[in-house]
Amino acid sequence: MTKNFSLSEAQRLLPELERLLRQAIEARRRLEEIEQEMQQTLTRIIMLGGIQLDPLRHATLRANKDAAGHKLEAVVTEIEATGAQVKDLDMGLLDFPCLLNGRSILLCWKLGEPAIEHWHGPDEGYAKRKKIDPSRFTTSRPGKPN
Repeated sequence: MTKNFSLSEAQRLLPELERLLRQAIEARRRLEEIEQEMQQTLTRIIMLGGIQLDPLRHATLRANKDAAGHKLEAVVTEIEATGAQVKDLDMGLLDFPCLLNGRSILLCWKLGEPAIEHWHGPDEGYAKRKKIDPSRFTTSRPGKPN
């Protein structure tokens, strides 16, 4: 079942989610870096007609790649366990399901933004996000949807 956030609930999660999102981005950057190094090694082997691999270096790269992959998966799982949705790690984009006047929408936050200031429909994406109108969103009505 999807959790629906009020604007204030989603805002309160931002500091922790920002920390986790930065960890996910770093783990993915590291994973891509290791994969690139492994690909360069494979390319050298092919171009040179076969070379001797340093087995310790290869085992270290493989272990580091596995660790970065596990870290990335664990952090994304932790973010999603809050009910937030990871939409784009390149942009650092998270969505928060919300009800607005009985309609399902997504509160939209991008890494670097000071607060959640945008929303969009579930079939729309980042390009269609709209500025939050404070008069349409309540921020502190416990137990009631926005």
